[in-house]
Amino acid sequence: MNNDIRVWGYLREYAQEKDDIMRAVESVFQSGTLILGENVKAFEHEYASYCGADYGIGCDNGTNAITLALHAIGIGQGDEVITVSNTAIPTVSAIVSTGAKPVFVDIDPSTYLMDISKVENAITRRTRAFIPVHLYGQCVDMDALNDIASRHNLFVIEDCAQAHGATYKGKKAGAMSHISTTSFYPTKVLGAYGDGGMLLTNISEFEAKLHRLRFYGAEQTYYAIEHGYNSRLDEVQAAILRMKLQRIEQYIARRREIAQMYNNLLANTSLVLPKEVAWGRHVYYLYVVRHPNRDQIIAKLKEKGIYLNISYPTPIHLMNAYKHLGNGIESLPHTEFAAKEIFSLPMFPSLTDEEVERVVSVIKSII
Repeated sequence: MNNDIRVWGYLREYAQEKDDIMRAVESVFQSGTLILGENVKAFEHEYASYCGADYGIGCDNGTNAITLALHAIGIGQGDEVITVSNTAIPTVSAIVSTGAKPVFVDIDPSTYLMDISKVENAITRRTRAFIPVHLYGQCVDMDALNDIASRHNLFVIEDCAQAHGATYKGKKAGAMSHISTTSFYPTKVLGAYGDGGMLLTNISEFEAKLHRLRFYGAEQTYYAIEHGYNSRLDEVQAAILRMKLQRIEQYIARRREIAQMYNNLLANTSLVLPKEVAWGRHVYYLYVVRHPNRDQIIAKLKEKGIYLNISYPTPIHLMNAYKHLGNGIESLPHTEFAAKEIFSLPMFPSLTDEEVERVVSVIKSII
């Protein structure tokens, strides 16, 4: 029997939910509609309602969700979009794909979220929007950011790919900006069995435009009103996600239980543990710790059959693909320092208490 423990896995969840998943898939195959059918429409409404937004627009993945959001607000060549370098590549690649320039601000070293105090100094006459990333499972200080955006007449696009169900002062991630984007990549708190994405908005004009943009710029078959894209959420994935959405609070509750176990068992170690911000609920998409001997710890854990992950080992501004943006080494000191020390412990709802205890025991024996 393989006793390896990985940072994420879906096979146990699949075994538990297989019958419901198969019923959802079979219902699509028997419906006669495989693309943009009733499941996509229903899931758009149900997910928007869960998040407290007026409109949902399903799309093919989280990267294209950001790209569509940027196009919807008119971002293009020569514009600047302020975001962070401590994020997944898609946040930045979507900006670059529109012809705009990502402008990076540093992070708060205690939460790894965008440092709002750095934002205003990054604004130039070319700035058009902010993309705050609700990283690792909790929300950026949205009131402070929205206040800056309002004073400067700028757009805000929330990147919620890691924060399904996270809250900020009682509001869920995704309903606190002009447009929000998310991913249903399988690892997510609400994960599909393949790719999938969603945009949320409370603005009817954006809702109509986003529905066009994800379908060739058309409102009816064979006639484009504007230039658009093929970026549709798959009907099969929508059906599975509808089923899983009914269980999202169970997933979050279990993630928080596991996080509390880690908090308790690792409290007196030299690891720096995650900080849950006072303004909201952390859903622990990832349980991110830090230690100066990170690489040695990960290597020794691997020898014991425990495989961890680093999100993210190289800040985007230091990657070859984005060095042309002009940010050199030491330009974002908190981001760069954190990247040398952070790593994620195993975190998914079907992780057992015994496995958590084993991870902790081995870590303690190492450090």
